[in-house]
Amino acid sequence: MKKVLLFLADGFEMLEASVFIDVIGWNLVDGDKSTKLFSCGFQKEVKTSFDQKVIADYLIDEIRAEDFDALAIPGGFEEYGFYQDAYDERFLSLIREFKKQDKIIASICVGALPLGKSGVLKGKKGTTYNQKPVRQETLKSFGVDVINQPIVADSRMITSWNPSTAMEVAFLLLEMLTSRQNADYIREIMGFGEKNQ
Repeated sequence: MKKVLLFLADGFEMLEASVFIDVIGWNLVDGDKSTKLFSCGFQKEVKTSFDQKVIADYLIDEIRAEDFDALAIPGGFEEYGFYQDAYDERFLSLIREFKKQDKIIASICVGALPLGKSGVLKGKKGTTYNQKPVRQETLKSFGVDVINQPIVADSRMITSWNPSTAMEVAFLLLEMLTSRQNADYIREIMGFGEKNQ
């Protein structure tokens, strides 16, 4: 079983987290059945952007990178405290450990910023939220070669520029964990295939 760890920072964006939950879950039930998702946070009850509450499976201190195959990082809102958790050294250290072990790391929108701050994207290509220049400038300040395109993959790390990319990031993560054929099958049965567009 390939295990995906979904990091939930306070202030994370529900839409961006939900795509990982759904795509990995659909694969568990209807795909090749090889993936399962688990969540973690700094506390068991995590607040989303817009103040919804979710319960994480694990606390971050219980997590060992070697127990997982991939790390998924949704973005979030500064107004709801996202960067307090996302920039916490304990999370940055976990990101570095995933990278050191050559695990896949997938982020959406400003979920790329803790990757940049941790140093794992230094000298690599990446992108982040594109509607406010300050986010891409921040990513660039971490030594990242910022590419102005929706999704950028470099060295088993995926970054993207806003919530509209969320489903495609989740499908790309599934493809990297399983196969293109399997990811395309899940895309099709979820209604995102070409005939439905």
